[in-house]
Amino acid sequence: MADKTFFVVRIRGGVDAQKTVKATLTMLRMEKNNYATIIKESPSYSGMLKKAKDYITWGEPTAEVVKTLLEKRGKLTGDVKITDEALKGLGHDSLDALANAIATGEVEFSQLNGIKPFFRMHPPKKGFKRTVKRPYNDHGELGYRGETINELIKRMC
Repeated sequence: MADKTFFVVRIRGGVDAQKTVKATLTMLRMEKNNYATIIKESPSYSGMLKKAKDYITWGEPTAEVVKTLLEKRGKLTGDVKITDEALKGLGHDSLDALANAIATGEVEFSQLNGIKPFFRMHPPKKGFKRTVKRPYNDHGELGYRGETINELIKRMC
């Protein structure tokens, strides 16, 4: 059975943030702005997302967007782009197969040996459409955004 996966992006800095929030962002491997990761839905991660909701945004990525993300921003340890040889070492035939497995939750992104468990993203092209100080449902950019995370990922790649 496949679980939901979330693509999580840090969009605010940590000045004046509580120590517990900073620790949560570190555990999510989001040390700086525009760092992102892919996580599975679980009670522990849900608590972390709620704790850091004033600094991050998240939603469910599609397999197509995950493939684009791995091509453009995915890195192996040593800061090298992902190659076909590395994919075969991970047990996947192609980037499409790996992206589909990550998007459907069959493979946990942070457990892939040799691939960095985070992405260093660009700021979004043409900037954020709304304020980064309010929740997404309240005309802002923070918090849960569902499927619309895909549009943000495309602008940040």
